[in-house]
Amino acid sequence: MPIPLEGWRDRSDKRIYVWFDAVIGYLSASIEWARRSGDPEAWRKWWSDDAARGYYFMGKDNIVFHSVIWPALLLGYSGEGDHGGEPGELGRLNLPTEVVSSEFLTMEGRKFSSSRQVVIYVRDFLARYDADALRYFIAVAGPESQDTDFTWAEFLRRNNDELVAGWGNLVNRSVSMAAKNFGAIPPAGELTAEDRALLETARAAYGSVGGLIERHRQKQAITEAMRVVGEANKYLSDQAPWKMKDDLDRMGTVLHVALQAVSDCNTLLTPFLPHSAQKVHELLGGEGVHAPMPSIVQVEDLDGGPSYPILTGDYSTGSRWESVPIESGRPLAPPKPVFRKLDPSIVEEELARLDPGSRGHLRVSHVAADPGD
Repeated sequence: MPIPLEGWRDRSDKRIYVWFDAVIGYLSASIEWARRSGDPEAWRKWWSDDAARGYYFMGKDNIVFHSVIWPALLLGYSGEGDHGGEPGELGRLNLPTEVVSSEFLTMEGRKFSSSRQVVIYVRDFLARYDADALRYFIAVAGPESQDTDFTWAEFLRRNNDELVAGWGNLVNRSVSMAAKNFGAIPPAGELTAEDRALLETARAAYGSVGGLIERHRQKQAITEAMRVVGEANKYLSDQAPWKMKDDLDRMGTVLHVALQAVSDCNTLLTPFLPHSAQKVHELLGGEGVHAPMPSIVQVEDLDGGPSYPILTGDYSTGSRWESVPIESGRPLAPPKPVFRKLDPSIVEEELARLDPGSRGHLRVSHVAADPGD
């Protein structure tokens, strides 16, 4: 659309993108959700309450639309712009609390481009790999504060060396030894200084990891959680419970401490790895939902239009952000691997898919639309 200002209207090289009015969808979607919830005024909890906080996540190319255009629209509607005025019929509306942006992600040194087949579509990816493998890579190596390059070699390394050999190995050997030797979570006997140190490290991580998430430092947060995983693996290797068959009380204590650390690490990693978090919860003998997941539901239009899909979910249940003591005596079964080790051959296979001359292309869909699209 042309810029409605003198001296700019006739400039063919200057236009305001669709994001000028598309950002209104944040508010209209909230109002629509409230209508569906049975409480048409529920949206005001986020838009009219001064105590509410609004965080907008996006790539850096969308910053201007959320830090300039959207606040300008909200200020104007609320009568708080330079020209004054009165709020519209919805009343005063809250401005964004924070705009959280990431840098750009490239792929094998090239800019993502669907027209050039340098693109990953999520459904194609999930046909070959686990969702948490991709979530882990983006969280730990994504473009949070600088441009980052996705390579299949690095994806393979992160999956095999960190998820499988690190976190997955800790879960598998802790649960496996406890299931084999006790058939359940063994009780803890007298704790040593080493036992207490690991338990305190895991408990303290709720504050450090949680604080980093609150400040939108996702990469540092998951790195800190994985540091605790490393401490737990070191503890298990140092204590060597597999050598304690003549001292089952001590073996049980070590495994109890290790399993408590596994439980804590699982909660710390749940925001990043929700699919595997549910599996680990069940391997520890847990029941019910640990990590609530969203779902896509087709709904009827409230104003008589065509039906459409919405993303929704029930997040009233699930884990709490605190250390919860594990239950001694809870039955344990021999575990199945939480993560799948990938064969090195996948690197060449996926690179071949990126060749425009090949028959297929691996394609990750856009999380946010490019305003120039």
